[in-house]
Amino acid sequence: MENTCKILWTDEALDNPADIIEYLELRWTKREISNFSRLLDQQVNLIQSNPELFPTSATSSRLRKSVLTKQTTIYYRVDNNEIQIVTLFDNRQDPKKLKSK
Repeated sequence: MENTCKILWTDEALDNPADIIEYLELRWTKREISNFSRLLDQQVNLIQSNPELFPTSATSSRLRKSVLTKQTTIYYRVDNNEIQIVTLFDNRQDPKKLKSK
């Protein structure tokens, strides 16, 4: 059965991977960048195939969170047949920043 959920990215969420890749380019190899991109694609596909797989966020009940890496969590919301990727959040930040999402 094919999933009909559409993935939408907020402007912020689209900027986040670029910032992360820029950081990786300065400090890591192309292999780590490739691994991060692959991992992100896999996680988004997993969210799309089963949107309720991941728990709701403790900071906002409207958001679900999927830990991508130790440093990065994907926050998203589900509305009918749409999944909106809200942000790729740097886990070292203050979680209170998510309350405005």
